[in-house]
Amino acid sequence: MIGRFIGAFLMRFISSGRLLMIFGLLAITMIIISVSSTGTTSMFTILAVGLFNSIMFPTIFSLALNGLDNLKAQASGLLVMAIVGGAIIPKIIGTVADAVSTDEGGNLTGQGLGIAFLCLTFCYGYIAYYGLIKRES
Repeated sequence: MIGRFIGAFLMRFISSGRLLMIFGLLAITMIIISVSSTGTTSMFTILAVGLFNSIMFPTIFSLALNGLDNLKAQASGLLVMAIVGGAIIPKIIGTVADAVSTDEGGNLTGQGLGIAFLCLTFCYGYIAYYGLIKRES
């Protein structure tokens, strides 16, 4: 909720596309810091990703519908169906974490979670790219 309030405040001064790009890049930065550190630093930086997530869906939604006129109903339906990525991506992350964390004997070593989190940087990278191409909106 804090991130959403901060994002709403910042949108008074920064275009929504540009802010989406910035928040996407900051989410990537937080993930990289979290993966490359330990302890409380890692914990707080991965929690900070949630702050940057806060504006993403409503911003993507409004940017995508901008200028569609009588196609907005169909486009909004497609956008809502695209939320299924929230069910697919965690499965991919878990599969990567398990695959990388398994030694030759099939035992979990716990080393793959950091690498799995790096997969998220591709998702946030795409969101940042979308913000980049929509930054003047």
